[in-house]
Amino acid sequence: MAGLAVLAVILVFIAINLTSDVSEYKPEEVVIENIKPVGEVYIAGVSEPEAATSGAATDSPAADTTADAGEGEWSSPLQARMLPAGLDELDDSWSGVTFSPPSEIWFPSDMEMLMTSEQVPNGYNTPIPSKILTPDHVDSRIGPLDFVDGVPTAETGERLFDHLDFLRGVEVFLNCIPAASMEAMRLGCASQGVDACHKVLIMDDLLDSDPMFLTGNTDTVYVAGFMDLERDGPVVVEIPPGCGPGTVNDAWFRFVIDMGGPGPDQGKGGKYLILPPGYDGDVPDGYFVATSRSNSNWIILRGFLVDGKPDAATKMFTEGLKIYPLTQADDPKPMEFISSTGCLYNTIHANNAEFYDELASVIEREPIDVIDPETRGLMAAIGIYKDKPFAPDARMRKLLVEAAEVGNGTARAIYFRWREDGAMLYDDRKWHTFFIGDDYEWLRDEGRGGRHLDARTMFFYVATVNTPAMAWKLVGIGSQYAGSDLDADGNYFDGSQQYRLRLPADAPVKNFWSICVYDTQTRSELQTGQPLPSRNSAKGELELNTDGSVDILFGPEPPAELRNNWIQTVPGKGWFTVLRLYGPLEPWYDKSWKPGDVEVITG
Repeated sequence: MAGLAVLAVILVFIAINLTSDVSEYKPEEVVIENIKPVGEVYIAGVSEPEAATSGAATDSPAADTTADAGEGEWSSPLQARMLPAGLDELDDSWSGVTFSPPSEIWFPSDMEMLMTSEQVPNGYNTPIPSKILTPDHVDSRIGPLDFVDGVPTAETGERLFDHLDFLRGVEVFLNCIPAASMEAMRLGCASQGVDACHKVLIMDDLLDSDPMFLTGNTDTVYVAGFMDLERDGPVVVEIPPGCGPGTVNDAWFRFVIDMGGPGPDQGKGGKYLILPPGYDGDVPDGYFVATSRSNSNWIILRGFLVDGKPDAATKMFTEGLKIYPLTQADDPKPMEFISSTGCLYNTIHANNAEFYDELASVIEREPIDVIDPETRGLMAAIGIYKDKPFAPDARMRKLLVEAAEVGNGTARAIYFRWREDGAMLYDDRKWHTFFIGDDYEWLRDEGRGGRHLDARTMFFYVATVNTPAMAWKLVGIGSQYAGSDLDADGNYFDGSQQYRLRLPADAPVKNFWSICVYDTQTRSELQTGQPLPSRNSAKGELELNTDGSVDILFGPEPPAELRNNWIQTVPGKGWFTVLRLYGPLEPWYDKSWKPGDVEVITG
C-alpha cells in the first residue's frame, strides 16, 4: 500500500456544490482532514485554514462554511484525493496539518469525479477514470467497432486496419504531390528527347495550350531541362546575360538556387555549379555553387519578350546557354534545343492510383534521405519502400484506388474551396495568393506552427516552380502571382458567360503583366480557338480606356468591341485565371494598386 502511495504525487482537487467562480479561486493553503483508505489509495478531505475562512476572506468560496466532517464523511466545500510528494505513509497523524498546494493543483468549476468506493468497477481495487476505458461497442464513421474487455474483435481489427491503410494512402497522396509532380515533369520532358543535361526543351514560339503543363505562362520563352547528378556528378550551367527568372528545383520540388534576374548573377550572366547530395570533392572557384538534396534536378529558365516577340529571348538562349558535367568542362557537348511549341505531351502527375507508381519511381531512384523518415514511414506503410519493388496486393491496390480518389478530391477542395484565413490578397476582392504566408517552404509563423501542409498542397496541385523570388517581396526583381476562381458575386467562372476584368492604369511592373486562363480539370492552359489563352502588356495590342485602365474580356464568343482584349472560354467548362507581374513594384506590395474583380457582363 505504501508503494502505491509513493506513486500518487499529483493532487487532484474536486469541488462539490461550488459556484462557477471556484475555478478562478485557488487557496494558498489547505488543511488535511479525515484520512481514510479506499481500496489501495488514501483519500482525505481538505478545507482551508480558519484564517482563510474568516470574514475578511469574502472572495473565498469557502467563506462562511465549516470543515466539520464526521467519520467517513467529506469536508466541505473542497475534497481531494491526495498525497503530498515524498510521503511514504498517510495516517491520522497528518490530520489538521496545513499543506501548501503545488501549482499543479486544479480546482475545477464543477464536480468532475467523486472518488468513492461505490465507483470501483468490477475487477479493480480502485476507482478508474472512465476516460481511459474502451467501451465494448462504438458506432463510428467507418462502421461498428466491437471490443472484448478492450481487445478488438477480428472483424473490428480488419476494419480498422483497412481504414488505417486508407488514411495513410490519402496522406501520402497529399504530402507527396510535389514529388509525383516533378516525376511527371521529368517523364514529360524525356518523352520529347530530354535525356541528358545538354538537351533542353525550348518554347521558342511560346507555350501554347497543347501540352499538359500546370499553369504555365504563354508570355515568356521557357527553357526546361533535367540534370542527373548521380550519373554526371556536378553539373555546370552557364547563364547568358539578360536571362529572366530562372530556378533549379530538386526531385521533391524544393528550391535549390535561382538564376538570371533574381539569382546571384542578377541578370548579368554567370556560371553555376550544382553539386550532388553528399558531395565532398573539390569545388573550383568562379562558380555560383548550390548543393541539391536529390539526384534529379529540374532547371527552368524564362526569357522576356522584346517588342512583343520571342525572337530575342530565343537567340539569347540558343547562343548563350550551356549545360554540361564539370568533368566535361574542357570539351562540353554542344547544346541541343528541342522546340516543343505545338507538341503534345503531359507533365502532370496522375490523379488515380498510378500516382503511387510515379512516387515509387522517385523513391527508388533518389538517395534514402531525399525526404525525412516520417514521410518515408508513411510511404513504406503502403508498400513504397527503398530498394524494394512496389507490388501492392489486391487488397492494398483497392484501398489505394480509393485513397487516390479521396486524396485528389481533397486537393481540389483545398485549392478551389480554401477554408482558412491567409489566402485572400484583399478584404474586398476575390484574388488569392499562391504562397500562403509568403514563404516558399510554407512554414507557419517562421516554423512555430510547423509546415502549413494544406498551403503546400494548394500550390503544388496547380503550379510548378518553387522559388523565394515568387514568394518574397523583391521589388522590381522577382515575380508575383494572383489567382481568381470566383466572379464578383462569389460564383465560380462559367465558360458560357461573358465577363470583364478591369485593371487600373499604371500597373506596378518593371517588365510586364499578363493574364491567362486555365482549365479547372487539367489546371493547364484552357484549350480554345486561341492557342495562347492570354493577354499581356508586353505585346502592345491592348486597347486602353481613356483613364489608362484596361478591360480584359472573357467569353465563348468574340465581343463587338475590345476584341484585342478578349480571351476565349468554352461553354460548359469551368476555368480560372492567374494574373502575373514580372518585376512587381511597391504599389503591388502596399496594395495601393489592385485589380478589380472579374464581373459578369449583363445585357
